[in-house]
Amino acid sequence: MARIYAGGIDGNRSLERGIEILRAFRPGVDTLGNGEIAERTGLPRSTVSRLTRTLVNSGMLDEVRNQRSYRLAASVISIGHAMRTGSPVLNAIGPMMRAESARRRLNVGLAAADRTMMVYLESIRYSPRAALRNVVAGQQVPMELTSLGRAYLAGIAETDRERLLKSLKRRSAAATKVLLAEVRRSISSVERDGYCAVSWQPAVLAVATPIVLPGLPVYALNMSLQNIDRSDALENEMGAYLNAFAAKCKEVLAGR
Repeated sequence: MARIYAGGIDGNRSLERGIEILRAFRPGVDTLGNGEIAERTGLPRSTVSRLTRTLVNSGMLDEVRNQRSYRLAASVISIGHAMRTGSPVLNAIGPMMRAESARRRLNVGLAAADRTMMVYLESIRYSPRAALRNVVAGQQVPMELTSLGRAYLAGIAETDRERLLKSLKRRSAAATKVLLAEVRRSISSVERDGYCAVSWQPAVLAVATPIVLPGLPVYALNMSLQNIDRSDALENEMGAYLNAFAAKCKEVLAGR
């Protein structure tokens, strides 16, 4: 289903549309033609054709001539690398996350929001060989289904939260109602216990908490275990580890 494009009031419209085209390329997608991009973005095909040519000329897209399509160019990943290496947050707590992962024998991740998705900024996998899925920096996960996303929702302003919740739809009104009730329970858990716990993948337990500090975006920090049977005792233990570690991270970030 196409996402209807809505440009900003004060932004540069062509730039915004070019960014929408780059966003159309998601994991699992190698190449896209102008028609597919138009469908994914809701932009007119003539506009897409003009802007893909501009993005090729600027080095952001590579043209696949024999397929009449495009793929992301190498310069895109270099921008992501520049963001990660230049991030004061990752530079401050990245080494702490690696140490905590080894100490607790848990996976530790840090994510930020991108619309209704959460993007991993760092993902420390304690035991990669045993992992059910390979989570890496830059990977997106659904905000509404994950501990990271629900912790983020608990950490942002209520007006922003309600706006995002209104955009979380399922195929039926009943399914949407069930989902929103689950999300609100997780938000209440963060407010009550400091964290929420979610098992959105089989045999995986993840707990997450928001990192909210003045002058910084809201982040979400999580810990997870794979190949386990979920229990209240394990959830409480991981939650206690997470809360203690998050407090250390906030102290370091506040003093940076």
